[in-house]
Amino acid sequence: MPDWLPLSELPWLYSYAGLFIVAFLAASLLPLGSEWLLLLLLSQGQDPAGLWLVASAGNTLGSVLNYAIGYYAADRVLARQQSQSNINRWQQAERWFNRYGIWSMLLAWLPLLGDLLTLAAGVLRAHFLLFLLLVAVGKAARYAVLVAGFDYMAG
Repeated sequence: MPDWLPLSELPWLYSYAGLFIVAFLAASLLPLGSEWLLLLLLSQGQDPAGLWLVASAGNTLGSVLNYAIGYYAADRVLARQQSQSNINRWQQAERWFNRYGIWSMLLAWLPLLGDLLTLAAGVLRAHFLLFLLLVAVGKAARYAVLVAGFDYMAG
């Protein structure tokens, strides 16, 4: 759990709403994780299926925010790519995305890289419904592994 987060002053955080908000923010470009809160709530005996659903939904919607930022900021991002090195990096990123395409959204659950992938998907105007499906599958699978792992360890 992050040191800068005084949990005793945030009792609402120990709830489904708190998990949703933290999972949403964790999928944004903020350096935050939600796994610790999911595991904490599981250790308190909360419903695993409900926590899985809330965390998956919040995290997926956070990625949708990244997509939207990329989608609507694409013109500004591309306009700022004036130096040759920036243009080369952008072209390399675009080639990579075109090579691996939308299927890379299955990796949107990865820390940091996943946030950038979802932002790039918006900038490159990836098909939104397929984006949403793949991101949701990847993120739900990650939380399912956490819930199953906790269940297994708790025995």
